[in-house]
Amino acid sequence: MKIRLLAVGTRMPQWINIGFQEYSRRLPPEFQLQLVELPLGPRGQGLDFQRAMTKEGQRMLATINAVERVIALDVKGQCWSTETLSEQVWQWRMDGRNVSLLVGGPDGLADICLARAEQRWSLSPLTLPHPLVRVLLAEQIYRAWSILARHPYHK
Repeated sequence: MKIRLLAVGTRMPQWINIGFQEYSRRLPPEFQLQLVELPLGPRGQGLDFQRAMTKEGQRMLATINAVERVIALDVKGQCWSTETLSEQVWQWRMDGRNVSLLVGGPDGLADICLARAEQRWSLSPLTLPHPLVRVLLAEQIYRAWSILARHPYHK
């Protein structure tokens, strides 16, 4: 199974890239975690942020194939414990499709992305910095795998 993290934003601090890579490289080849960075839509004084979000959403959807399972990271989504996440990951694997996790830009995900998503997942009711979400997601995906593989990392 391949899990792709589709994230709006480029040029992250080095420690973010190192953190994401550390957890993704720990996963076995049959359980890949990949990062796909998408550029921010144009923002600034006098520019419509809705238009920027729509462009970001269109780019995001263009990278997803028709059969992939799509999970939107959304503050209004379901909060999962680590154990629940491992159950979700097990279900994703049994489904036999690849998974795309969608992380929006500073204004969130476009409505077209939320509409495409089969599930909505909230990492926390807190507002988290987008760069940190990448590392947090990678670590939690690794932790969920470690539970399924009965690896001692979760202890």
